[in-house]
Amino acid sequence: MNHLSIRNRYFLFVFLFTFTSICYSQKMESNNMITKSEIRLTDEGYRIFLNGEIFYVKGAGVDIRNGSLEALADHGANSFRTWSTENGRKVLDKAQELGLKVMMGIWVGLERHGFDYNNNESVKRQLKSIRRRVIELKDHPALMAWGIGNELNLLSKNPKVWNAVNQISKMIHKIDPNHITTTSLSGMDKKDVDLIAKRAPDLDFLSVQMYRAIEILPESIEKSNYKGPLMVTEWGATGYWEVGKTKWGAPLENNSSEKADFYLSRYKKSIAAQSQQVMGSFVFLWGQKQERTPTWFGMFMRDGNETESVDAMHYVWNGEWPSNRSPRLIDFTIEEKRAIDNIKLKAGDSYFTRVKVNDPDNDQLTYHWEIMRESTSNKTGGDAESIPAIIDGSFSENAAATTNFVAPSYSGAYRLFVYIKDGNHHTAHANIPFWVDK
Repeated sequence: MNHLSIRNRYFLFVFLFTFTSICYSQKMESNNMITKSEIRLTDEGYRIFLNGEIFYVKGAGVDIRNGSLEALADHGANSFRTWSTENGRKVLDKAQELGLKVMMGIWVGLERHGFDYNNNESVKRQLKSIRRRVIELKDHPALMAWGIGNELNLLSKNPKVWNAVNQISKMIHKIDPNHITTTSLSGMDKKDVDLIAKRAPDLDFLSVQMYRAIEILPESIEKSNYKGPLMVTEWGATGYWEVGKTKWGAPLENNSSEKADFYLSRYKKSIAAQSQQVMGSFVFLWGQKQERTPTWFGMFMRDGNETESVDAMHYVWNGEWPSNRSPRLIDFTIEEKRAIDNIKLKAGDSYFTRVKVNDPDNDQLTYHWEIMRESTSNKTGGDAESIPAIIDGSFSENAAATTNFVAPSYSGAYRLFVYIKDGNHHTAHANIPFWVDK
């Protein structure tokens, strides 16, 4: 009996080991399975399907250098987009680990950067280079779609760019029949939509990028006469080209709470309400960058803290607010004047400034103030900008809701920034442009 018992135990061990190995192998095979994407017209409108299941895109454009993918997943998003294939394998691996899908951007030469689409050899070299990158990444299970170029219509006159986009799309579909393709337009002008329909018909869907103009997306769709599937691949804060300016030309930036309100209202009106054609969106920007100011488009701060716009997207993606919310900014003044008042100060004189803010969770708040020179950048389309210099020595006390500061010694354009932290990785922010006279 002891001998039989040992033998039976041996056979049981072999059976369990074999069964476990088979299950593990099937799990690994499933985890590494190619994600086939396609677009179907359903009763609810156009939808992306991944491996036969509806996938409504709840995503963000992520600055991979400083945008937390862990936070994106934690806040309820299901996907993100990139602008290039840089570190593509690493990005896709991280997405797979977090259960996120990726619209992988393919960087395509821009006419405003000097790319000449009349130069056939340059176009061929670009196509060859892109082909290598597609082959490298096409079978990754986190890959959802290919985004060919970004705002190729911005400051562009040569329509041959769309022929090149069509060539790239056809090449992708030939070597990667499992993934859909698109290109992202700046705005939704009928002329551009018609050019793509004529010159780049191989694309599976159209993508558009709008900021304040997202509020008129329904009218833009109607005017363009576009009837097909659509994605909004950039939207969010009002752009610096869409706001009022001071008399000396400084754009007036919304504070962090005003931006959050826009994120919420714009999503409801122009994305969720356009469900017959819009298959989801990628909000901009899950990260931080300098674009006229260090706070204009980023939903995060340089230290990684979240702004109230992240709260808004958490609500959009989950139907409820996060457990701890960002401070809410009520008012911000210099000598009781606001940004719209064209504030002028005298060099070396002392002034007082005040910010009013509420915290929904009654967290203890801390304050930080900075003065920067006004940006002189005239770049566009998200091109890299340098951060203006901070003026040191302006504040004698830098940690209260009301404080005094000394106007800079040199005449010119500046901005006063205030940052309010709640101790729970959230920051409210605002700035006021002002002019200094000697």
